[in-house]
Amino acid sequence: MLFCLVSLEAFAIEKVVLFGDSLMAGYGLSKEYHLSNVLEEKLKSDGFDIQVINGSESGSTSSGGLNRAEWTLSDANIDLIILGLGANDMLRGISPMETQNNLEQIIKLAKSKNIQVVLAGMMAPTSHGSNYKKEFDQIFPNLSKKYNLTLIPFLLEGVALNPSLNQSDGIHPNEKGALIIAETIKKNIIKILN
Repeated sequence: MLFCLVSLEAFAIEKVVLFGDSLMAGYGLSKEYHLSNVLEEKLKSDGFDIQVINGSESGSTSSGGLNRAEWTLSDANIDLIILGLGANDMLRGISPMETQNNLEQIIKLAKSKNIQVVLAGMMAPTSHGSNYKKEFDQIFPNLSKKYNLTLIPFLLEGVALNPSLNQSDGIHPNEKGALIIAETIKKNIIKILN
């Protein structure tokens, strides 16, 4: 009976932290369109009383994320993090192996605190060459398989390269883009709850 209670408790999600870079932090958007606010609203309208915290930082690389992970995840009540780092590593041409190692350390830290992880994948353009793209794109499937994590194959699915869903820089989602990304994340959170 006790085992039953413990396993039921493990799937209760009340607090989610978005742990990423400017793509999750709400760069260039008014606060009401920050991903954390849009996602929390979407979850609540579907009947899920889940608090979504913005633990993302514009410009953050995977090593920057690793440096702040202990502090960000120190709250005892976090149930789930959406880990969305790597885009800035890729833009800077940082070794995919280094990016993977940093993300792995963050995953291990979260797991040591009994925090579930949804991994939000990124995809590299071919600007650093096809080998780099191949190695980078494999980081997220590799880690999700190794640690049995829910994987969002590409966080910007349906948004990337669509001018009507991005800001004028062509990189950061606009209000409409943020709604689509929030919907993608929401579906994956609900999948865990079911």
